[in-house]
Order: sequence, then C-alpha cells, then structure tokens
Amino acid sequence: MRGLRHRLTWWGEPCESPIVLLHGFLDAGATWQFLVDCLPDSWSFVAPDLRGCGGTERAPGGYWFPDYLADLEALLDALVPNAPARLMGHSMGGNIASLYAGVRPDRVAWLVNLEGFGLPRTEPDQAAARFAEWLDQLRQGPRVSRYDSVERFAAVLRTRNPRLTLERSLFIAHAWTRPVENGVELAADPLHRLVNPVLYRREEAESCWRRIKAPSLLLIGELSELRERLGADGTEEALRAAFPGARLRTVPGVGHMMHHEDPQAVAERIVEFVAEQGNPR
Repeated sequence: MRGLRHRLTWWGEPCESPIVLLHGFLDAGATWQFLVDCLPDSWSFVAPDLRGCGGTERAPGGYWFPDYLADLEALLDALVPNAPARLMGHSMGGNIASLYAGVRPDRVAWLVNLEGFGLPRTEPDQAAARFAEWLDQLRQGPRVSRYDSVERFAAVLRTRNPRLTLERSLFIAHAWTRPVENGVELAADPLHRLVNPVLYRREEAESCWRRIKAPSLLLIGELSELRERLGADGTEEALRAAFPGARLRTVPGVGHMMHHEDPQAVAERIVEFVAEQGNPR
C-alpha cells in the first residue's frame, strides 16, 4: 500500500465494511485483541499496523504525519470502497481517524476516538530549538530498544503501567517486539523516536475536527495524564468546542491505554454508542 507492505489483522466474518481500528504510537494492530474480545462476535474488524510499526515495512525516508492520512485513504479505497467507513482509533490512531473524518467528512459513517485529542500547543519561537534538536538526533542516530527476552520487556511494561495484567503485558510484549540475537528489540522503526522538526499546530487540527459530520464518541481515561498535558485544551469544555456534536464519556479507573487496561468498560460504551447509530454490525 503506497509502496510499503502493510500487515493487517482481521477479526470476524468477512464483510463489505469492516470496522477499521487504528493503533497508537509504536503500537501494533494486534493489541486491539483485548477490546475485540469484549465486543459483539457479529462485528468484523481490520487493524493495520501503521507504517514502520509491527509487521508493516519501514519507510526509508522517515515518517511524516500526512502519510498516515494517505495510507488510511488507500486502505479504505481497498477495503471499504462503496460505503462510508466506521473508524476507531487510539491516541495517534485517534488523531489520524479524527483528522481524516474532518478532511473527508462524507467518507466516515461514525468515529470512536480513544484519547486522540492532539498535542499541546506550540509557539513559533520554539522552531529554532526544535530544528536544532532534530539535527542533533539525526547526527547521533536513533536509539534502538533491546531486551533480554519478551518476559523481561513485559515486566518493564508492567512497571510503566501497573494496571496491566501479566497476561496482557506478555501479549503486548510479543506484539511489539521481534527476535534478535540474544533477545528481542522493538519492532517499530527507531526513526519514529526522532523529534518532529515541524511544530505541531493545534489550531489546524481543531479546524479539521470541527468539520467532522459523522457521529463521534470521545473516550477519556479518568486516570490519564494526557488531559493534564494539554492544559486548558484538555478540559471537557475545550474538547466539546473542538469536536462539536461529539459525545464525551469518561472511563473510570483507567489511563491513556484504556483498551489494554479495562477493555470491558471501553467496549460497553462503544456498544451503547454504536447501537444509537442504528448500525450494530
């Protein structure tokens, strides 16, 4: 797809319009498994590994956000050519899905966004330092993360997020790594870790979000640090203004990785939302 071989993970019976799941930064499509297990068996899903993540090929020229929108459009043209698509996205995947829903408002039937609410605002006078940081990182080369074993990496994941169960941490650790000599390394391209030299312009993202026509559900983790990082832009009032007409629901007792921590609670809110659209499949 667009010059790169993409790995897709499928669940359910084949249909003309599978629900498209977009994972977050450095994640992989397979880790939607926990949420899929809690959603109705009659639903069909497809989750791509985004470029340079999981089992999808790496982009030799690096990673630029507009490419994710073009990749999504190519995927929808191939898999959902004859109907508006149903999209779910987490974090970076939620940002991709939400931007696309604003750029192509007639191409999306409904949208579920798990904390894909953009990044903190930037100021023009940050540009010089950002370019310098990027140049320094290019000179040094990207950092490769290696671990002695999948089990060791799973333990690291549980240290970072104590709400993960042992079973889920092992599943995620397998999905996020590939074997190398004397252990495993992250499957995601280390070039993803380079700072983006182009400053994030939240005003542009919000202008796209306000063009969304599709019914939308925004899910917020009660314990997530994202809203604090966003400051005033992370309040419910600001999110309602940025996503007019969207439904906001808070999932109690979970952080940013809500679909890994309590997929049942996330699924209940999604099922309720989808039923309201009169399109349960």
